[in-house]
Amino acid sequence: MIRLAAAFVLLAGAGAAGSAQRTPPPLAFRIDEGRNINAFVRQGPVAAHLLLRSGTDPRILIGFPAGNSGVALWFAKTAQPVAWALDRPPEPWRTTDRKGRRLNGITATVSIDARTLTFGQGVLSSIRVLRDYELLRTAPPEVSTMPMFGEASPMHGDAVLTWARDRLDGAAGYWLSVSAVGDTVMTDSSVSAGPSGRIRLTIKAATGEVPLTPLAEDALLTGAAGTDARARHALQFLSYREKYLAGSWRFDTYFGRDTLMSLRLLMPVLQPVAVEDGLGAVLARLAPDGQVAHEEDIGEFAVLRNAKEGRGRVATPIYDYAMVDDDFMFPAVVRAWLLDRGRDRASAFLGGRIGGVRRGDLLARNFAWVVKRTAAFAAAPGHERLVAIKDGRLTGQWRDSEEGLGRGVYAYDVNAVWVPAALAAIADLAPLIDRYGTPAERAAISRAAAQARIWRERAPGLFALTLPNTRARAAVADYARAVGVSDAPALAALGDAPLAFNALSLDARGRPVPVIHSDDGFALLFTDPDPAALDRSVAAIARPFPAGLMTDVGLLVANPAYAPAETRARFGANAYHGTVVWSWQQAILAAGLDRQLARRDLPAATRAALVALRSRLWRAIDAAGEVRTSELWSWTYADGRYRVAPFGASSGDADESNAAQLWSTVFLALHPPAR
Repeated sequence: MIRLAAAFVLLAGAGAAGSAQRTPPPLAFRIDEGRNINAFVRQGPVAAHLLLRSGTDPRILIGFPAGNSGVALWFAKTAQPVAWALDRPPEPWRTTDRKGRRLNGITATVSIDARTLTFGQGVLSSIRVLRDYELLRTAPPEVSTMPMFGEASPMHGDAVLTWARDRLDGAAGYWLSVSAVGDTVMTDSSVSAGPSGRIRLTIKAATGEVPLTPLAEDALLTGAAGTDARARHALQFLSYREKYLAGSWRFDTYFGRDTLMSLRLLMPVLQPVAVEDGLGAVLARLAPDGQVAHEEDIGEFAVLRNAKEGRGRVATPIYDYAMVDDDFMFPAVVRAWLLDRGRDRASAFLGGRIGGVRRGDLLARNFAWVVKRTAAFAAAPGHERLVAIKDGRLTGQWRDSEEGLGRGVYAYDVNAVWVPAALAAIADLAPLIDRYGTPAERAAISRAAAQARIWRERAPGLFALTLPNTRARAAVADYARAVGVSDAPALAALGDAPLAFNALSLDARGRPVPVIHSDDGFALLFTDPDPAALDRSVAAIARPFPAGLMTDVGLLVANPAYAPAETRARFGANAYHGTVVWSWQQAILAAGLDRQLARRDLPAATRAALVALRSRLWRAIDAAGEVRTSELWSWTYADGRYRVAPFGASSGDADESNAAQLWSTVFLALHPPAR
């Protein structure tokens, strides 16, 4: 399902609520991780991320938030690993194309310890195209660009290889050039080191896409925000009046759930207008029926898709509504703003307009859709009436790799957490928005409280699993041998009692997928489980891997120890949603534990278990160090200890981690317990 719209016209209204107009000061920082050097710069109309990839598959890539665009050069594989150095960090650079149109970009000088590099493929287009090329080594033929070679001369300086072209619809396009520096020798097919033994290159890269409007740090964060420089820099680079970017380099644009979860966790330290701009970006992209957009196709990727689908070479944005979790996240996040921290701004927020439509009317549209979508289960509870991922897909929530849900179709988080939380939030917000929406939408909203009660009472139990202790112990011992870790701490933690946990998902027949997961953290942050449910969730999470999810370097997002062999094989430490650590999932759990510990209705034993897990979680968070602002990481195991392994550093890893990830900056709003 897609929606075509003039997104940035709408967003001009969404962002007009008062974001600071002054030009932010220059921003420049660097993150080295695994085989990647990541250098970021943002100044005036320029925002760019330079990535240098070392190893046997060297690469230069520059991503631009403007239009989610980028340029990259892949070199042929080398016999031995080679390593880049950043000799001169990227600086803003602006030029014009052959039609005199402005291109905004960077220039930098780099070097590498290789004798010779052979030029491979240069790709200039959308980040989406670059992402696909990195994974599949294919790109649409329409974007193919032949380089132009200029030999060294007294008049023109060093040899230079340049790729440049217009966007496919004729708009200003893209530029990438590499030129030899010093004694480096360049031909039209390769570059070689001179007597110095290193190849040195000057890189120039630019895009013609329309720049976004950056948020200054003081327009983004309050004085209560944490001081972690890396997190603050990453958040600034990803924050704009028009939208928040999910992560760089691979997701330099809007993602619905990333925006919502980041807003919720950062809400205590965000400036009010920064929260409302983010909520406005979500509202501006709602489907006509109220569904929340997951992602957007903009810039040249929109041109490619519009042409393929018969609408011609036009850049009209296309919104993706394939995911089901963000639809239900939205009311819960809105509630946290309008009824808690932003209560005094609620009236003005609801009455403000996006594209001529009041925000309150847009909220009513989503709220009514949520109530109608969940009515069938409320009328006759049963697994077949739960919210399923959409037909023909293997993905539908944040675990959006094809194996992330263990091939289940009913996700635990969507049905046991997000739907009950959404309906409860809508019921709480109903009096505040009773002047908004159509009569039919208001009638639907009035049913939210009754449906919330049924979902809360009946849905979570469908995911509850209990395994005999002997079976659980055998599974842990077998899986520990398979992945090469010790089973002693895990077996000790299992004790003699049956093992109880919430399944990751249900298959089409309602059978649980027996994978322990981190999504119980959502329940702690957005719902009020009874003590028995809390005890089950906390125990399952807190046990050391491979009985539970805890390791020395973080909380794993999945543990398939109790699943069949074929399922285990799909959840390895090199799988995108396998036995790996996602930074924001730790933040969700940390915030959820704080929320539960603020309750006054819990037994002493339950509180003690929550306190113990919080302490252990923060030790693991601290042990991971600076990597916690990255998207995710994996691990190695030796001498009885787990150690951080950057995701994407191994050739067997399914993908590559972003160095700057929006929802990994949320620790700026979290505080570890007092030591």
